[in-house]
Amino acid sequence: MSQEKSMVCPVCQGKKVVQGTCECDAEWRGSKVGDEWEECRCAPEEQCYACNGTGLIEIDEKKCSLK
Repeated sequence: MSQEKSMVCPVCQGKKVVQGTCECDAEWRGSKVGDEWEECRCAPEEQCYACNGTGLIEIDEKKCSLK
């Protein structure tokens, strides 16, 4: 029987979500909010794809042993 342990997810650093990114560029102003043009497009934060939102990943010690 293999021993399994948990470690902090390296993708989200244990935060359970992956932060969205924003890109800003004055050349592609695409939407107007009130009287102001919105220059940034932002992706929302998402549940981490590596740990499925748990913040931890399971590791198998037999597979991770260094030789």
